[in-house]
Order: sequence, then structure tokens, then C-alpha cells
Amino acid sequence: MLAKTVLSLGLWLQFAAGQNTPERGPQPSVSNSEGDLLFLLDSSGSVSYYEFSRVKEFMWDLVQPFTFGPKDVQTSIIHISTTPTMEFPFDRYQSSGSLQQAIRDTRQLMGDTNTGKALSYAKEKLFSNEAGARPDVPKVLVWVTDGFSTDDISEPMKLLKDMGVTVFIVSTGRWNYLELSAAASQPPEKHLHFVDVDDLTIITKELRDSILDVIQANRLHAVDITSSSFRLVWPKLLSQETGYYTLEYAPIDDLARKRTNQVSGAHTSLTLSNLAPETTYEVALIPESNIHYFPPQTTRVTTLAEEISPAQVFISESGPHSFHVSWAPTLDSVVSYQVLYGPLPGNSVKLLEVDGEHNGTVVENLAANTTYLVTVTAIYRSGKERSLSAKACTQEEGSKVRHLRFEDMGPNTLKASWDSADGKVLGYRVRCRRQTGPSSVISVSPQIHSVLLTDLPAGTTNKVCVKPMYKNQAGKGLCRMVHMQPATEAQGYKHRQRA
Repeated sequence: MLAKTVLSLGLWLQFAAGQNTPERGPQPSVSNSEGDLLFLLDSSGSVSYYEFSRVKEFMWDLVQPFTFGPKDVQTSIIHISTTPTMEFPFDRYQSSGSLQQAIRDTRQLMGDTNTGKALSYAKEKLFSNEAGARPDVPKVLVWVTDGFSTDDISEPMKLLKDMGVTVFIVSTGRWNYLELSAAASQPPEKHLHFVDVDDLTIITKELRDSILDVIQANRLHAVDITSSSFRLVWPKLLSQETGYYTLEYAPIDDLARKRTNQVSGAHTSLTLSNLAPETTYEVALIPESNIHYFPPQTTRVTTLAEEISPAQVFISESGPHSFHVSWAPTLDSVVSYQVLYGPLPGNSVKLLEVDGEHNGTVVENLAANTTYLVTVTAIYRSGKERSLSAKACTQEEGSKVRHLRFEDMGPNTLKASWDSADGKVLGYRVRCRRQTGPSSVISVSPQIHSVLLTDLPAGTTNKVCVKPMYKNQAGKGLCRMVHMQPATEAQGYKHRQRA
């Protein structure tokens, strides 16, 4: 255990020194997909140059793992502008490199946002031989919009969907949700995304997987991929009476380890398990029919990396001398967790041991108003270790305002007073939420313990909160409700204390 503790301490020091973890590698390629993928790109003047550039990056990231060609995926772009314009036909670029350059070279046209015209033009080109479109392959439309159109989209969008086109919408603006959810394919939660233009990477994988569900529908493909298994799905080609399927699979770097399964013709899926993590498998489906010949179908599937813990560390319930640290996920493969914590800056480190079945613990006996570096290390049954760090701040001791009181100072005016909070207070923040009229915030120096609150309408009830401010965080606030006397009672007022 001492050796493990020393290793964990070394990792803790790496985190304290600010070392970064390696970036993720490129996405594995996706083959055995077939479909015509059309991007409807808002190229009008309502889109800034920056937004247009970010959308182009998003388009490339989305299709980067695909294999392109006449038997795979083909891609085209249509600009939304005053007049719709095709950037390039589906069959022009048959490799990732040439397509990437073509997307990079795409220039904004400006003009009006005539989306309805562009959708009608897209319907024409998605089924046009001259545009390189292919018959009998899935059709997918990805419309990226800033949430604005100068013409009607409902009728041309309905025609597209009636012709079998699957419509995905990515809105980087604030268009009406009901209108866009009606325009997208159903269900909208799978086909409609609202996201800021700077956060497009958040939805890239989810959108790509949804597109794959469409263009792999008639091919052998894998779903439910984990670090040790995946489920193969294929179209119904045989029946119980007409034959059976042979499935062959092996790691692509060791094809001699080929394994074989046979299933009846009634099956359209099979789960393969006990696989190696982060490994690409070559899979072949061979229909064995006594009636018709069906060519074999092949695909490549890459298993995920082993699930790791901790992937997230959370700090909560922070007090002057303690806080709660928790993490996720909890895995059966983890025997125990070690929690290392120490003040920043400093070299003092303490260790807590936590059973692998638990996902949190309370760290106690801490110094008030102090920043700590907390590192959670998972000890796996295999002997491997995985660490993740987070910062935590304890609160100032006694960091609460006491005895908030009020005094009439004239029509519509009160004086709020309080006793000072403990510790090194940097100032106080006084917030007044009026029953009618705007709220106000007043900040005062630590030596001042009262403020005048004005413009408080007669007969209203208002909420006043006073909160001490410290170097690392705000202290606990104290709030009181205060009622202003009606105007008839306020005439000829006298100074008096308010409860």
C-alpha cells in the first residue's frame, strides 16, 4: 500500500504543477455506410463571418470519420442566400482530403435568407443524376441555421420528408421551437438541436450517430458499442426456412484469431462479447441461402476504451472546517479509492481510504478560508490506478451577518443596519428586491454597517438581504422582509424602530 500511496502522491504533485492530460486522438473511421448527405448552409448576410467559419469547422468534424465514394457516403452543400446555389455536386469529392479542402474553400455568399427557396432547390438536387445523387440510397438533409428565414419553409420541408428525406436541424439562434420541431424529422429530440455556435462540438458525436442510424439502416452495422462488446444488426435477408447466417470476426491486426458464429435465418442481430477494449474488429456476415445468393456484408467496429473512474469529481457542502467530495462513476472493477488533499500553496498532504462501493466521503479538520487541492485515485483490481483532481475552498469561519434591522428615515426611505460578520470581510453587498420597481444592489466597505434604501413605495413589502464578501467566496447572507406603511398612515410619521 505504501508504494501505491507514493504513486498517488506523485500524480497529485503532477496535478498541482498544472500538467495537462493528453488530448483525445482522431475519431475511428466509419465504413460500410451508404447515403447522400446534403448540408443546407445559411450563407446569407444574417450570419457573421465568424459564425460561418465555425459552422464550416462543424461540418467537417461531423463527416470526418466517414468513407466517401460511389458505394459509400457522398456529400454536397447548398447555400441559403437570395438565390440558392450548390457549392459542389455529390459525386465530385471521393476522399476525405479533397472534401475537407472543398469545405475549407467554401465562401459566404451573403444576400437574403430565402430558406424556402433553398429547400425546394435541395429537393430537386437530392434526386438529380446531374447533381451526382444516387437512386435507392438513404437521403439525409442537415440544415444549419441561425434561426431566421424571409420566406415560408413548411411546404417545401413537408415535400422533402414525404419523399423519404431524413431532416436534421441545428439551430444556433432563437427560432420558434414549435416551428422547427415541426420542420425536423420525428421525433424532434433526435433530429433537432439548439446550440450556441461556439458549442457545436458538444452535439457532433450525437448528430453523427443519428445520421449513421439512417445511412447504415440497410447494411451490416454495429450498435450499443462498449469496451468489451457490440451488437451487430443487419437487414432481414433470410427466414428460418430459407437458410442461416455465418458471422466471422477478428482483430484487424491479428486476423488469425478469427472466430465464427452461426445463427438461424430468423435472426437480424447478434451481440459479440468478451472483446478487447480499443480494438478494431473486421466483421463479415455471410448469408447461407438455399434459394438466392446474397453477397457477404462486411464492416469494421472499434470497441471503446475501458470505462474509467473517476471521470468527474464534485465538491459540495463546504463549511469552515469541512467539505464533501464525491465522484462518478463507481465501477465493479475498482477495489478502493484514495482521497489525497492538501492546502494550496503548500506541501502538506493527507490521505483518506474509501471502499470501492462508495462514491464519496467527508473531509474534515480543515482550515477556514483555505483553498485545497483534492485528488481522487481509483485502485483497480488489476492494480491499475486512475486519478482526477479538483479544487475546494472552505468558508470563512462565522461568515454570517447578524441582527439585520430597519429604521424609518422619511417617506419611502429606510435605513438598514447590521452587526459585522466575523473574519476578514472585504465588504458587504446589500440587495433590495422591491415589490414594485427594480431591484437594487449596494456594495459598501467593511467598516460600514448601514445603508439608506430609497424609492420604497408606501404599502409595499420588500425583501432586503445583506451578505459579507470574502477573498474566496461570499459568506452567508441574512434576509428580512420589511413592510412600508400605507401613505395615509405615513403622514406625520415619527422615527421608530421596525421589527
